[in-house]
Amino acid sequence: MKATLEAIKARAIESIDTANDLESLDRLYVAILGRNGELTGILRSMPQLSKEERAEMGKKANIVKQEIEALFTQRRAVIAKEAQEKAFLAESVDVTCPGVKTQVIGHLHPLTKTYREIRDVLIGMGFTTFASPEVELEKYNFTMLNLPPDHPARDMQDTFYINDNVLLRTHTSPGEIRALTTLKPPFRILIPGKVFRVDEVDASHSPVFMQMEALVVDRDINFGDLKGLIDTFVKAVFGDDVKSRLRPSYFPFTEPSGEVDISCTICGGKGCRVCKGTGWLEIMGCGITNPHEIENCGLDPHEWKAIALGVGIDRVANLKYGINDIRHLYEGDARFLRQF
Repeated sequence: MKATLEAIKARAIESIDTANDLESLDRLYVAILGRNGELTGILRSMPQLSKEERAEMGKKANIVKQEIEALFTQRRAVIAKEAQEKAFLAESVDVTCPGVKTQVIGHLHPLTKTYREIRDVLIGMGFTTFASPEVELEKYNFTMLNLPPDHPARDMQDTFYINDNVLLRTHTSPGEIRALTTLKPPFRILIPGKVFRVDEVDASHSPVFMQMEALVVDRDINFGDLKGLIDTFVKAVFGDDVKSRLRPSYFPFTEPSGEVDISCTICGGKGCRVCKGTGWLEIMGCGITNPHEIENCGLDPHEWKAIALGVGIDRVANLKYGINDIRHLYEGDARFLRQF
């Protein structure tokens, strides 16, 4: 039995030294010291020995058991330390390595980019931003803009009314009234923001869209100044190769009034499906501010003149980025927005 104990100890030492992980070490522990293990079997056979042999072999078996348990404890500590060192090595960061470029997690919306570009162009020409409320008084949105209650031009704009006197603005032009009644001329302002109209949603219509108004009030200004402003604006926003032209039009708050076309940004003015073969695209309205509007705001129309233009930011964004459906700008589809 003594020889058997020595053999078990020798095999245990060899096996414990070759165990490379805690799982295999635990299996070895069960095979040697477990309920049905080799050494446990020896201890269970002790009662068959004589009293003298039992005392000697019992002492010897306990010593072997303690030695083997100590070997298991030592090996377990070594394996745990090695595993910790491997984990530290795997998780280490070399701070001297070049940085890794991460995926862009966000960027400006195409409407925001277009708005900022238009705003910066006008600010570069001496304009300042003027804030105007989206919930507006009826008299500012219509009456003081030379559209009295019975004016047929009111039918051109289907309006969201909150009550008889309050509505969601249908254009940014009410900001002109607020500026003319609060600011001391001369001044140059731009009035950006959302506008609202009762409209069926389709590829070219939306009940909410973005506009920006530009207003210049001074003593000595005329239609030539407006034409110069428009030419400079178009080239700054669309490029030097894009031309602009004026067509006569009608707005109750300007006289004379005009529509601004630009040479098609898709075909370069040669004629295509987008411009319907004309080579031109409508981009904004403009004009000399109607003297009645200036007078409604308490200024002398013989002393003060004003020029104004109103541009649809959605329209500009669609032309710049080749977007053929206005709904894409408001639906928040990440697949669409990721392109910008």
